Amino acid sequence: MEEKGHVIRAVNPGSIAQEMGIEQGDRLLAIDGQEIRDIFDYQYYIQDEYIEVLVEKHSGEEWLLEIDKEYEEDLGVEFENGLMDDYRSCRNRCIFCFIDQMPKGMRDTLYFKDDDSRLSFLQGNYVTLTNTSEEDIDRIIRYHLSPINISFQTTDPELRCKMLHNRFAGEALKKVDRLYAGGIRMNGQIVLCKGVNDRGELNRSIRDLTKYIPQLESVSVVPVGLSKYREGLYPLEPFTKEDAREVIAMIHGWQEEIYALHGIHFIHASDEWYILAELPLPEASRYDGYLQLENGVGMVRLLKEEVKEMLTELQRSGFRLQKKREVSLATGLLAFRYIQEMAEELMRMQSHLTVRVYPIRNDFFGELITVSGLLTGGDIQAQLMGKELGEELLLPQNVLRSGEDVFLDDMTVSELGNTLQVNINIVKSSGRDFVKKILGIR
Repeated sequence: MEEKGHVIRAVNPGSIAQEMGIEQGDRLLAIDGQEIRDIFDYQYYIQDEYIEVLVEKHSGEEWLLEIDKEYEEDLGVEFENGLMDDYRSCRNRCIFCFIDQMPKGMRDTLYFKDDDSRLSFLQGNYVTLTNTSEEDIDRIIRYHLSPINISFQTTDPELRCKMLHNRFAGEALKKVDRLYAGGIRMNGQIVLCKGVNDRGELNRSIRDLTKYIPQLESVSVVPVGLSKYREGLYPLEPFTKEDAREVIAMIHGWQEEIYALHGIHFIHASDEWYILAELPLPEASRYDGYLQLENGVGMVRLLKEEVKEMLTELQRSGFRLQKKREVSLATGLLAFRYIQEMAEELMRMQSHLTVRVYPIRNDFFGELITVSGLLTGGDIQAQLMGKELGEELLLPQNVLRSGEDVFLDDMTVSELGNTLQVNINIVKSSGRDFVKKILGIR
């Protein structure tokens, strides 16, 4: 027999839930008499200033709690399942899917393809809408849950069916019209594949997507990631320097036109394009508040700006290292040049500081993969053995699985540190933490 409700995994100290006597292991059964199916329902029903919460205690006793609170104030509980429901796996077989390009033998969770609109609302994941039912769309609009992040690829229905290998993929685009009419904020992405949805197709897609402004706040264009494990998959080619310059020129042209009409730049090229094209990064103001950081849009620019601010603060405070400090950093090939420049600036300011920056080639997935987020412990270990690492090796946080100290290949941080015989420190994705970790400021 299936148990009722949703198991509460944790209760935050000082929260409403703790004050009301809710405990770890209790079950949430209903709010205002409504059964809670998933995170959509929960986020909607907890918004009011007065709610009645039905909870089942360990003993099986049911408590009906009358709660007065601030509007939209959370109860302060965490559930065993963040979605409060089963995760929906992707039904597409996209020609660019990176999970299909991974080797066998990795842990099972790395092969799960999510395409769940609830994860889009909860965690910012991008969804194709092929796995989003009309009832889901109704609830998103009724509960006004936003933003929803949508993976478009193209606005040509026939081409979208081909790219997603799903005959319903073109029809799914009509759900965007409903979200737009319902006033739901959206962000979009286009994974660009050479010879498939680039050039004229990209131009058309951008034009079509502008009609959803202002509900559609931004769209990123990112190059397809190609690993060395593509046997039997759709033949795709990497983009060249000339291709990247063409993409950037098109996007900049659209940015000027859209900004004149709407006051936003809307369409953005990911950092990879500028690095491949060997062109300067856009100034900070062109990123419209960095809405697409998770897609690698503006990450380097934001890091540079935050480092610059931190260095200014240190200059004003007169901070100086009082003894010699030697550290090393490892990063992907993509960001290496910029990390090196920032490290050199720090060394110019601090005479006692030595920073060695090591670019790590991705042998595990192939040399075309240059982002640090897909580096493995094995590649870092192999390429840093015997190198001068100083008193600490600094690694970016995105080399680890979310909330874990494990690399993609299951090597742990402690295993890597023991092998290289160096203390490893993880740098958060902020310029302030970057500078503080290099200088050893605790």
